[in-house]
Amino acid sequence: MAEPTPALPDRLIAHLDMDAFYASVELLRYPELKGLPVVVGGRRAHTPQERPDGTREFFKLADYTGRGVVTTSTYPARDLGVFSAMGLMKAALRAPQAILLPADFDSYRHFSRLFKAAVREIAPVVEDRGIDEIYIDLTDVPGAREAVGHDPLGGVRAIAREIKNSVQRATGLTCSIGVTPNKLLSKIASELDKPDGLTLIMMEDLPTKIWPLPVRRINGIGPKAGAKLESLEIHTIGELAATAPELLRQHFGEGYSAWLHEAAWGLDERPVVTHSEPVSISRETTFERDLHAKRDRPELSRIFTALCEQLASDLQRKGYLGRTIGIKLRFEGFRTVTRDLTLDAPVQDAASIRHAAGLCLKRVDLSQRLRLLGVRVGKLSRPGEVEPKPRGRAVPAPASQDNSPARPKPENLTLFN
Repeated sequence: MAEPTPALPDRLIAHLDMDAFYASVELLRYPELKGLPVVVGGRRAHTPQERPDGTREFFKLADYTGRGVVTTSTYPARDLGVFSAMGLMKAALRAPQAILLPADFDSYRHFSRLFKAAVREIAPVVEDRGIDEIYIDLTDVPGAREAVGHDPLGGVRAIAREIKNSVQRATGLTCSIGVTPNKLLSKIASELDKPDGLTLIMMEDLPTKIWPLPVRRINGIGPKAGAKLESLEIHTIGELAATAPELLRQHFGEGYSAWLHEAAWGLDERPVVTHSEPVSISRETTFERDLHAKRDRPELSRIFTALCEQLASDLQRKGYLGRTIGIKLRFEGFRTVTRDLTLDAPVQDAASIRHAAGLCLKRVDLSQRLRLLGVRVGKLSRPGEVEPKPRGRAVPAPASQDNSPARPKPENLTLFN
């Protein structure tokens, strides 16, 4: 007697993750590096130089000095132990002969738009999760719920392959896709067969494909929770699923313990959200060397002005104004300080942002050297929206002669003094 065909779940959710995205974009530009360990994270000075014969000379990781971090790395570099967020000096010890390239975020954003547009032509219900990953609701895509031969998942498998092929045609890049009944499992599944993978997991597959994995594979279990679970001898997702909820409550509290239990059993009802308004928009930069507020005042003022101009450009391009202006400072020793204030009216021009950010800056002790500087705009609104007046003391935005964006004048805004 034939086995009954298992029913498809109510939802079919995909998670698409581009493979080593930044590094893969760089390989399109420098195809001669394919198959080599390549690390992205250098400075502009590490741009490859063209030789008289037309070949390129690349910088090696062994030649790097500074305290930058790895933005991403190719899979051959990862095989040598070099991963994102690792210090470049540490990476140089593991892979001194790896090629070092500067990051080009304009190019990465361009390819991000290309791959997302290619996906939406096939499956329009997409949740943007960043520059290199998205969730896709395949539930109602025509053909997704149709069997192909004896494969009940043949229809959705074919659509996932079509998406992968479309992304590659549009960008020249590969991606990995996980398809499951929900976002939590799809995020895990997309990582199981990288690069260029396609993994389908249904609820009946949990014992064999999900439960043997380490608990840290669940998106939402961070280092601290992972360490606490390890101390309780809970190492795998299966062991977490078998743990009594009462024990989890004792160590993690009511809410988080309930989520841990549900996550281990592959339960997640979150919808694919196609649009959400940002809470804030920010720009920040980490310096190549620590800067002092007095001795390096001209350079800091230049960087501060540039950040405010970039932030104003972001607001204008995305069609937002903001009423809360904030700064972020990271000092030597990694001490981080933030300050913000709320204006009477929302703004989006660079002069107003820099004026308000400068007032925030005056509330900070700048005797220590700085390693990072950032500016953010919150309480966002669209032009024409009626904003409630802020409670308490607010700072009015500076008057402007017209409505055009104004370039701030550093000599009129005394900073870092």
